[in-house]
Amino acid sequence: MTQKPGDDRRLPPALADIARVGFDYDGGEGIDFEPYDAFDSAEETTDWFRHWTGNHDLDGDAYRVFGQDGSGGLAAVWSARPGRPLTEQPVVFLGSEGESGVVAGNLSDFLWVLADGVGPLESVLYEAPEPRPSAPRTALTEVAERHATTPRRPARTIVTEARAEFPTFTEDLDELCR
Repeated sequence: MTQKPGDDRRLPPALADIARVGFDYDGGEGIDFEPYDAFDSAEETTDWFRHWTGNHDLDGDAYRVFGQDGSGGLAAVWSARPGRPLTEQPVVFLGSEGESGVVAGNLSDFLWVLADGVGPLESVLYEAPEPRPSAPRTALTEVAERHATTPRRPARTIVTEARAEFPTFTEDLDELCR
């Protein structure tokens, strides 16, 4: 589904389906991710981004926050490709302790990362995230199979490709911090 201009605060169908999947962290064996059933508002996103960077001159217009990990780190669609729909934008993670990174080059690839049992935080923390067992893995695979427009690949491959495409994301973000 391509979203219309001005309609980019509605979750794409794939993210809406992910929000309906029950994530169970299960003491470190599952995925530490709590998807939202709606994007954060523009005001909430700007407030978060200003506090995360410590730079109150910024706004959060480039981000659509759609979930968090247990510590409060946020997953977002990052509008890095002007004029392209949200589903073709990269997915990023900004952690509660300052961690940051690109998780996937687009929403489709993000679905495959989740289907591989890897969450946004793990994608950023580990150089080559390993697939992990996950209670909702079957449901996540079904969502990916239903919505993905890219071929299934291991999470580590997707994360590596995304980092190569956006190699300065973390450094650029760090430069915005005060």
